[in-house]
Amino acid sequence: MMRLKELLEGIPVLSATADLEMEISDVCYDSRAVKPGGLFVAMTGFAVDGHDFIEKALEAGAVAVLCQRAPGGEIPYVQVEDSRRALAVAGANFFGHPAGGMTMVGVTGTNGKTTTTYLLKAILEQAAGAKVGLIGTNQNMIGREIIPTERTTPESFEVQRLFAQMRDAGCTHVVMEVSSHALALDRVYGVHYRVGVFTNLTQDHLDFHGTMEEYCRAKALLFQNCGVGVVNADDPWTSRLMENSTCKTLTYAEEAQADLRAEEIVLEADHVSFTAAAQGRRVPVRVNIPGRFMVYNTLDVLGAALSMGISLEDSARVLAEVPPVKGRVEVVPTPGRNYTVLIDYAHSPDGLENVLSSVKGFAKGRTVAVFGCGGDRDKAKRPKMGAAAAKNADFLVVTTDNPRTEDPESIIAGILPGLEGSDTPYVVVTDRIEAIHWAMDHAEEGDVIVLCGKGHETYQEINHVKHHMDEREIVADYLRIER
Repeated sequence: MMRLKELLEGIPVLSATADLEMEISDVCYDSRAVKPGGLFVAMTGFAVDGHDFIEKALEAGAVAVLCQRAPGGEIPYVQVEDSRRALAVAGANFFGHPAGGMTMVGVTGTNGKTTTTYLLKAILEQAAGAKVGLIGTNQNMIGREIIPTERTTPESFEVQRLFAQMRDAGCTHVVMEVSSHALALDRVYGVHYRVGVFTNLTQDHLDFHGTMEEYCRAKALLFQNCGVGVVNADDPWTSRLMENSTCKTLTYAEEAQADLRAEEIVLEADHVSFTAAAQGRRVPVRVNIPGRFMVYNTLDVLGAALSMGISLEDSARVLAEVPPVKGRVEVVPTPGRNYTVLIDYAHSPDGLENVLSSVKGFAKGRTVAVFGCGGDRDKAKRPKMGAAAAKNADFLVVTTDNPRTEDPESIIAGILPGLEGSDTPYVVVTDRIEAIHWAMDHAEEGDVIVLCGKGHETYQEINHVKHHMDEREIVADYLRIER
C-alpha cells in the first residue's frame, strides 16, 4: 500500500480531483486486470486508447485514474502530460526504486542482444561473483531461476516489478535487452544504466518506427541515460546514434580503429577465436558459437566487462566454457543422419545474412534455409529477406513464420520478389511443419538445414492464438518415423 501523493512523487501533475492522501493497493494499465483499491493508468496506445476503458476500470474497483485527458463526471483523477512516463515513475516509486540499488547494464541493437546478455551474465557471475538478473527475449532470469517472458522488454510497471524481485532475491547486477519499442514507449524511462551496449543497426521494426532514422533515434535514447556506452565502431549508424549521447564511450571493432579490437580471427564449425587487443594487452579469446557475427557479439561483451573492471583475461576464461545459447545457431540432434539441422532466431535481412553466410563457411554440403516472415510486421523487409537468403544459401524453402492475422500466402508473395534474378533454387511450402519435413526429406549428404526465424520460440501465432510448435520436437518426432 502507498498513498497516492507518494506514488506521484516526481510526476508533474496538471490537475487532480482525487484525494492525494488515499491509499493505493496496486497500479494497473489494463482495465481487465484492475484490482479493488488500485490506480488505473490510462495510456494512449497504437491499437487502443486506455481512456476509453476508464469506466470499466472503475467498475472493477479502481479508486482513481491517472490520465492525460481529464474524464467527465465525478471520476477521481490525476491529469498528467504523459501517462506513459508517469507509469514508469509511479512504478519506480511503488517498488522503492529497485534499479538504484543494482548495477544496470542495457543492451540494444537489431541483432545479437540475447547472445550478448547471456555471455555477459556468465562473466559477471563467474569472474565477478555477482548474482545477476536477466531480462530478455528468451526468458527472464533471477540467478538460475527462469521466469517466462512474453516480449523483450515488458511494460514499465512490470519492468520495475522485475527489478524489485531481483533486488529482493539479492541480485547485484541486472543485464537486460532494451528494445527500440521499449525506448520509444518509455518502458525504461527513468532507469539509469551504468553500461549501455550497442550491437548494430539494420532494417527491422519499420512498421513501428517508420524510417531507419527514427529507429536509430529510439536506440540512441539508451546512451542519454547511461554512464559508459560500449559501441560498434564498424557500424555505419554509430556516429549518428551517439550524436546526443551524454556518456563516456568505449568502442570495439574488427575494421575501424577502436579501443578494443579483434585480430587474428579464426572461424570454425563449432566456435570462433581471435585475439582481443585493448589497453596495450593482447588476449586469446574463444567462444563456442560459430559464425563471424559472434566476433562482434563477443567484443561487445568484453568491452562491457572491461568498463566494469573485469579484465580481458578473466572474461576470456569464462567465455571459453560458456555453452551455446538456445535458439542461436543451435544444433538439433539428428542421430544416424548424414545432414545437420540448426535453429536460429534470424528474422531480419542482416540476421539471415549473418547466420547463412557463417553456415556456408563450414557446411560440407549445401546450406538450406527454411524461412518466412512474420505477419503484421514491416512488409518492406520481406523482399529483402528473400534476397538475403538467396544470396547466402544454396537452396531455399520459403514458408511461414508467425503469420499472426495475415494470410500466409500473401506474406510469402511479399518475399518472392526478392528472389527474382537469383539462380538460387527454391520451393514454397506454406505450412511450416511440412516445410521442415520437406527439407529433411530432400537433404543430401553434408547439407546443413537452417530453420530460421523461430529460434527459442516454441509456438506459432495465428489469429492472436499461440499454437505449440517446438522445432526441436518437430525434427525429433519426424526422425522417429520409418521412411
